[in-house]
Amino acid sequence: MQRAVDNVLAVTKESVKTFTYESLNNIVRLINGMSAMLLAILPGKASILEGIHGWELRPTLRGPRLPRWMENGVSSFNQFIHELSVDSDTSSSVDYSSDGEDSDNYPGTPLSQSSRFSRESSFSKLNRSWIYWIGCIISWILFPVKFLFGIPLYLFTSVSHTASKAFSRPGNLHPSTARSPRRRQTLKDHFVQRATDRRRGVVEDLHLATEISIEYAFDVVHKAAYCLLAPADTIRRLFGWFSSQNNSQEDIPSEGFVTSVSTSVLSDNDPTPLERRTTFHNSLNTDARTCQDVITELGYPYEAIHVVTADGYVLLLERIPRRDSRKVVYLQHGILDSSMGWVSNGVVGSPAFAAFDQGYDVFLGNFRGLVSREHVDKNISSRQYWNYSINEHGTEDIPAMIEKIHEIKVSELKSNQSDPEEEITTEQPYKICAICHSLGGAGILMYVITRRIAEKPHRLSRMILLSPAGFHHDSSFMFTSVEYLFLFLAPALAPFVPAFYIPTRFFRMLLNKLARDFHNLPAVGGLVQTLMSYVVGGDSSNWVGVLGLPHYNMNDMPGVAFRVALHLAQMKRAKKFIMFDYGSAASNMEAYGCPEAFDLGEYYGFIDVPVDLVAGIKDKVIKPSMVRKHYKVMKDGGVDVSYSEFEYAHLDFTFSNREELLSYVMSRLLLVGAPPKQSVVRPKSLKLKRRDTNTSREKLNE
Repeated sequence: MQRAVDNVLAVTKESVKTFTYESLNNIVRLINGMSAMLLAILPGKASILEGIHGWELRPTLRGPRLPRWMENGVSSFNQFIHELSVDSDTSSSVDYSSDGEDSDNYPGTPLSQSSRFSRESSFSKLNRSWIYWIGCIISWILFPVKFLFGIPLYLFTSVSHTASKAFSRPGNLHPSTARSPRRRQTLKDHFVQRATDRRRGVVEDLHLATEISIEYAFDVVHKAAYCLLAPADTIRRLFGWFSSQNNSQEDIPSEGFVTSVSTSVLSDNDPTPLERRTTFHNSLNTDARTCQDVITELGYPYEAIHVVTADGYVLLLERIPRRDSRKVVYLQHGILDSSMGWVSNGVVGSPAFAAFDQGYDVFLGNFRGLVSREHVDKNISSRQYWNYSINEHGTEDIPAMIEKIHEIKVSELKSNQSDPEEEITTEQPYKICAICHSLGGAGILMYVITRRIAEKPHRLSRMILLSPAGFHHDSSFMFTSVEYLFLFLAPALAPFVPAFYIPTRFFRMLLNKLARDFHNLPAVGGLVQTLMSYVVGGDSSNWVGVLGLPHYNMNDMPGVAFRVALHLAQMKRAKKFIMFDYGSAASNMEAYGCPEAFDLGEYYGFIDVPVDLVAGIKDKVIKPSMVRKHYKVMKDGGVDVSYSEFEYAHLDFTFSNREELLSYVMSRLLLVGAPPKQSVVRPKSLKLKRRDTNTSREKLNE
């Protein structure tokens, strides 16, 4: 009878699993198919989707040949990694491509192939630790059901444990562990597993949760049926359980729902698994890697430096250190971005790694504006934290980071000098070049001009500006409409909307997982890419791929302050590169010494270092005409400036593997000579004052 019941339950379970699994697959296919139909009728999709072809969420070993700018300066580790990537094309030990072919659309990466393997293989082959771990979460959700129907199972396991103890030898205190041979992972397999995206998408989570729920439900039914069919055995085991409770005193953990996962360390002499506690956010299987994780996983050194600005904001200045180098590169990201953008293309495609391999000490700056709200005042409110504009990026954030770099380099070069009697006599014994993108370009220009006006050294030797912000009056119809609407609603929105970001951990986690689904479902990803491109004026950047970067995770993500958005709208309306307009002549007079917002373009002549401007022909966010506006104003002011154009969209400058751009940037860095003497010329009529933070907040409230 028991065997017949087992057979019926097994057949029923497999039928339910097949039905639910195929139903979920059909729903996913329907969504993907409807997305494909909708995508087919949308106009302009050919040029928009061009940027998504060939882009991968995470860098892989199947990269291009070693770029020209790395032929003489590549490190030994990176040369070894490159050899692995070349071997991966011909070796059969690890095959990442689908059906042995490379595809132009969504190439086969370890990320996408692992997703396909996880769908095609049975769930019994999944990592057992993950199954056990997720089962604990399901158990917590179904705790009432577990409490009612889990008693027979608990009785059975308790009686079995008591019986095994009764027949065990007294001297055998530790059960013997069968050391089954484990498959050895090669270095290549380990590197790929560490350097690729390890998150699951929402669809994959639904598949796995459905499988575990069905298994758990039928397991409960099976145990209940066994107790009903064998009542005598159940009573005997129940009696044995009560007896064992009276005769033995065992320490039972009382921590409730603490989850532990078996693990072992490769260097241990005894490979017996040890217990390691896991945290809750790991169970959600999101990609929350930081810039530090990416840099160290690729074999580069890393250093994190916390910088405190004059107004109390705590910034993260990250570094790929060459402590004895006298060549320094400072990279500054743009809006809704972080330092992750400079390392997101792996060893042979990222500007930060390219500069390091050429002997530069690399610093990666991060603007204020994270959801975590890092500030010296731990109790700062959201409204107080987000009360800043682009002014603070250029006059607070960048000065604090540049001065910190100066302090570090002077100290290290003095301590690393070969001759103890030799002293560094110059104030700046190194040369620093700034590479900035988008909003970072506007910030660095504001920094140089305001430092010259304040009679302070800016310490820069050259600026390479990739599609810099500042002038925005030549833009698409969408941006113009948003400008008018935003300026009209700004007085009403300011008291209620301090910034634009995703406020809850759940929705940030959902975005992180949906990015995985957008990559696995081409039609859905293409539709989202097209719609997002419409929002930003038709720019063909890989917006879906950018959403997959790990700095958009459940724990933290960059946001945009309300006043930063308002500042950009003011620039577009004024058709000038102006500092923030406080809304009244008195406030502007207090801040700038003039009744109108300070026009930075009028003082481009103060820039005393070479400037290289780079525009993207396909850039619809900051059009080439606006970069040429910077060039024209600088040329009229006598600045040593150059201008170049590439076939790029706005995000291609940081998030795409562009050897042509890296070659250009490296060539401009080689032109950096000795630090120029910074003669200070300050017009008497100009009074650029430091605006007190509290005063600024009071003016905003007014």
